[in-house]
Amino acid sequence: MQIKKKKLLFMLFGAFFAGIIVMGGICATIISSPGSSLSSDEKLTEIKGYIDKYYLNDYDDQALIDGAYEGYVNGLGDPYSAYMTKETYESWLTSATGNYSGVGITFMENEKGYYEVISVNPDSPAEKAGIKPGEYILEVDGKTYNDSEIMASAIRGKKGTDVTLTMYQDGKENKVKLTRADIILQSVTWKMLDDGIGYIEINSFIENTGNEFSDALNKVEAENAKGLILDLRNNGGGLVDQCVEVADEFLDKGVVCYVEDKNGKTDSYDAVDGRTDIPTVVLINEGSASASEILAGALKDNGYKLVGTKSFGKGVIQTTVQMKDGSALKLTIMQYLSPDKHVIQSKGIKPTVKVKDDEDTDEDEQLEKAEELLK
Repeated sequence: MQIKKKKLLFMLFGAFFAGIIVMGGICATIISSPGSSLSSDEKLTEIKGYIDKYYLNDYDDQALIDGAYEGYVNGLGDPYSAYMTKETYESWLTSATGNYSGVGITFMENEKGYYEVISVNPDSPAEKAGIKPGEYILEVDGKTYNDSEIMASAIRGKKGTDVTLTMYQDGKENKVKLTRADIILQSVTWKMLDDGIGYIEINSFIENTGNEFSDALNKVEAENAKGLILDLRNNGGGLVDQCVEVADEFLDKGVVCYVEDKNGKTDSYDAVDGRTDIPTVVLINEGSASASEILAGALKDNGYKLVGTKSFGKGVIQTTVQMKDGSALKLTIMQYLSPDKHVIQSKGIKPTVKVKDDEDTDEDEQLEKAEELLK
C-alpha cells in the first residue's frame, strides 16, 4: 500500500455548456476573460481581484502573500530550499541552539517526497508516545505541508500546548496527540564498554557539539581506552562547523570535505595537525544524514572502518538570507564532496562493513560488530 502524497490531486469531471456548470440544479457561472499574456505582477493582481470579488470566506492578506512566496520557492522542486516567515525563521534559529519547545523529533523529506522521522530525542514527548525513526509524518493538526521547515515550525510551539501528528508506518495511519515540552539537547554522551572500549554518541551537531565531543574524548583517553566506537546512527546533522571540529580530532592536517557550487568551483573545510591515537570504528545507518555524513565520509576516506547500513544521502548546503521584514530565504547553493570527492547527495555513505540491526532481537548487532573489530 502506498501512502498518500503531501499534494492530493483532485480531478473534477463535469459537463460544460455555454460557460455554465450544471450540477444537481445548482448553477455556477464560469468567469471567462480571455486576453493577452500577463506579467507576473499583473497576473497576481488579477487573481487578487477575483478573490476579493467572489471568494466566499474571509481571508488574511498577509497569509495570501506568504503563501505566494512559499509557492514560488517550492517551484524549485528542492526539498531543502524554503521561504520562511519571520515567525518560522525565529523558530528555526531557536532549534539550532538545541533548546526549544516541541515534541523531540528530527525529520527530513526523503527522495520519495515523504517526511521521514530520522531520530527521536530520549525522554521526549515523541519517545514516550512510541514514535520511532522510519515513521512518516503525514499531517500536523490535520494539515499537510509542502515544506519541511514550515512543518517543523508547526510542530514546535509553547510548552504545555498540544499538537496532533498523523503518522504512518507499516501500512497504517495513526493519530498521536502530544503535549509540547522543553527540549534541551545534550548532543554528546559517552561511556566505557567492556574490554576497555570507549563509546561516544553524537545525536546532532548543535552550537556546542565540538566542545562537548572534545570533553568526552578526553575522558575516554583518561580511561586508557584501547579502542573507541563513534556512534553517528540516527544523527540528522546540524551545524557543519561543529562537524568539522569533531573531524579534526581524528584527522591530521588535510581536507574534511569539499564544497562545490553550481559552476563547479570548489573550496574545502580543513583539519589542522593533531589527532587522537585511539583506534576508532564508526557506526552509521539510514538515519545518519547531512553533517553526520560529512564526518562519516571524511573518516572513511581516511581509512576508518564504518559499520552499519548506508546513510540517508543528504549532501547539499543551504544558505539562509534574512529579509528586511524579518522573513528569510533558505536556498541550496552547494553540494558536499568527501575528501576523495565522492558525492553524498542522494547516494549516501556506504559502510565498509555492512551490518543490519535486527529489530526483533534485544541485541545491538551493529555495536557488537564494532566491538569485535576493536578487540
